[in-house]
Amino acid sequence: MTARPQAAPAKPGSEQPVFDRVLLKVSGEALMGEQEYGIELARVEAIAQEIFEVQQSGVEVAIVVGAGNFYRGMAAAAEGMDRATADYAGMLATLLNALALQDALERLGSHTRVLSAIGVAEVAEPYIRRRAIRHLEKKRVVIFAAGTGNPFFTTDTAAALRALEIGAQAILMAKNKVVGVLDGDPRVDPEAALVPALTHLQAIERGLKVMDTTALSLCMDNRVPIHVFGLADGNIKRVIFGERVGTIIATPSEEGS
Repeated sequence: MTARPQAAPAKPGSEQPVFDRVLLKVSGEALMGEQEYGIELARVEAIAQEIFEVQQSGVEVAIVVGAGNFYRGMAAAAEGMDRATADYAGMLATLLNALALQDALERLGSHTRVLSAIGVAEVAEPYIRRRAIRHLEKKRVVIFAAGTGNPFFTTDTAAALRALEIGAQAILMAKNKVVGVLDGDPRVDPEAALVPALTHLQAIERGLKVMDTTALSLCMDNRVPIHVFGLADGNIKRVIFGERVGTIIATPSEEGS
């Protein structure tokens, strides 16, 4: 695999994107808007519009979408369903979200491909690493569905894995109703403050709910930076153009440490 060049240092207000290729992780909850579950079309269209604008600026965009708006494997397992079965159901739910996002993007004029880690030949291509990279090189938005294709692994882990496989320069974690990484649980501690920067190891040791430990470890071992921010209007574009939004999780290179 040919490694992607490192991203240029972020410059607030830059007129040019600071990344060439990114992996955007969108939570399933972000797609349901103000609803209690499901998909809110207006919300999906707003997210698609911002992704389209980012792609038009020349950035290659791959996406991993969650399924929290439909199904959570661990919650179902806690209610008695077999964990593996629950996780497979969750994978199918990510496909529903991927197709909705694909439709919204294509109505804007974007060329997209959904690549699924489980076989659904009638609606999506099978995930093949080289094919995904080629789609990106052809300026298509690539949406990865069905997680890693394996139970017991989250879509956070899928995002970290796919980012490494395609050589993404950064993972953008677009969170629902969260401004970034906080130093406490805002539901318990109303004084919880934003942590603007930390390392992967600090996130793991402090047990911060950013990504699961497997995903964080993958990113730490391969020095993939993670930008965690709220999915507010314009935030994806701000991060792409180098503004400091939310929290940056990064491990310094050996040369700079």
